[in-house]
Amino acid sequence: MVKYVSTRGNAPVLDFDDVLLAGLARDGGLYLPETWPRFSADEIRALRGLPYAELATRVMAPFVAGCLTEAELGDLVTASYAGFDHPAVAPLRQIGPDQWVMELFHGPTLAFKDYALQLVGRLFDHVLSAKGRRVTIVGATSGDTGSAAIEACRDRDAVDVVILHPKGRVSEVQRRQMTTVLAGNVRNLAVEGTFDDCQDLVKALFNDHAFRDEVSLSAVNSINWARVMAQIAYYFAAGVALGAPDVPLAFAVPTGNFGNVFAGYAARRMGLPVERLVVGSNRNDILTRFFETGVMTAEGVVPTLSPSMDIQVSSNFERLLWEYLDRDGRAVDALLAEFRRTGRMAAPQGAWSAMGELFEGHRFDDDATLELMRRMRQATGELLDPHSAVGVGAGLKARLARPAPLVALATAHPAKFPDAVERATGHRPLLPPHLADLLERPERVEVVANDTASLKDYVRRFAGRTRTTATGTMATGKPA
Repeated sequence: MVKYVSTRGNAPVLDFDDVLLAGLARDGGLYLPETWPRFSADEIRALRGLPYAELATRVMAPFVAGCLTEAELGDLVTASYAGFDHPAVAPLRQIGPDQWVMELFHGPTLAFKDYALQLVGRLFDHVLSAKGRRVTIVGATSGDTGSAAIEACRDRDAVDVVILHPKGRVSEVQRRQMTTVLAGNVRNLAVEGTFDDCQDLVKALFNDHAFRDEVSLSAVNSINWARVMAQIAYYFAAGVALGAPDVPLAFAVPTGNFGNVFAGYAARRMGLPVERLVVGSNRNDILTRFFETGVMTAEGVVPTLSPSMDIQVSSNFERLLWEYLDRDGRAVDALLAEFRRTGRMAAPQGAWSAMGELFEGHRFDDDATLELMRRMRQATGELLDPHSAVGVGAGLKARLARPAPLVALATAHPAKFPDAVERATGHRPLLPPHLADLLERPERVEVVANDTASLKDYVRRFAGRTRTTATGTMATGKPA
């Protein structure tokens, strides 16, 4: 049975169900498996041709052993992907010789976050029901996590959800996918600040242990290991479709918070022959600069056409640091303390060099992103949203040691960013039928200051309220 340990090395070792509910470790670190489960070449070959849900169940089963049976997990996974609008769930489309796009936007909120959060919502239900507990989820979003989390957790009896997004820094479609959900257990807060401010607020709540226990705080951001676990599956799905384990692979991933690309690293640790992970950045290029120089320096966040990547503090990078620093929690803690204090962190030369054997980064400003979108439309007929275009562009620049299929992850449906797509291609993509009236639906959102004490007070009152009907107190947007 896999146990979980913190990247800071000073928190209890937990089973999967407790890691799911904890989110952030008590020492401020992130949980990772104590040992990586490893699939043999024959076990990977046996995944070929399986339906996505069955493949995902086999990939994730070692991580939940002792907490869920494989049959229980399989039922949850099957239900999670039953409503996706493509029979392959995560289809591959060829865009050139040995170049592929994996479409990860066929879930209910049209973004890759659905692949994890549709399952995480059901996992919460399963575990909370077994334990007779209730949790309050507080999450930060740069655009897509919020709507995916709300869709996964809306109307669930044992979960309350408060989502923070940076005011004016998400697309209209992204905002409305959150704010038009009027479920009684959901609240949306627009924070006067950046995504990094929202993320810092969430971490501050988790690091106040008394408050955390008072409201039974839990997380849906990719600080929660279950999020990363579910994303590993589509790397295996792409890999076996293209010949793994007998063919090496490369992946290009547009990323801001580093959770999606870390799932690719995890797939490699589990035996998938991943030879290159290419990180795509927009102008907020802290990760690309790190892979170029070995130094991580935070700068001001610049709004771009790809707002989900408008991030300067990539939480999940801590997990990679821990792996490449020989799982030394003290060393990780010291480096991150330096980064918090000075805004600068230099990785040890050996760790940075080792990372460079697997990772590389490339950046694209808005003009370059629009040009990529235009070129892809002309050359292949594919409509890409700005984030997916950054991923494709990074893949086209990849430095591969030998020929290998390269898969770029398309992380959002183009209709989530219709203005940018129309500007680049002259074509305005339409929302699918279940969201066709999204721009006419009433919204519920509150604007709040970037203030930890005020947020704690809000969450405390919301978590402790007496439930009323959706047409009464709950519909006003004010916690009772």
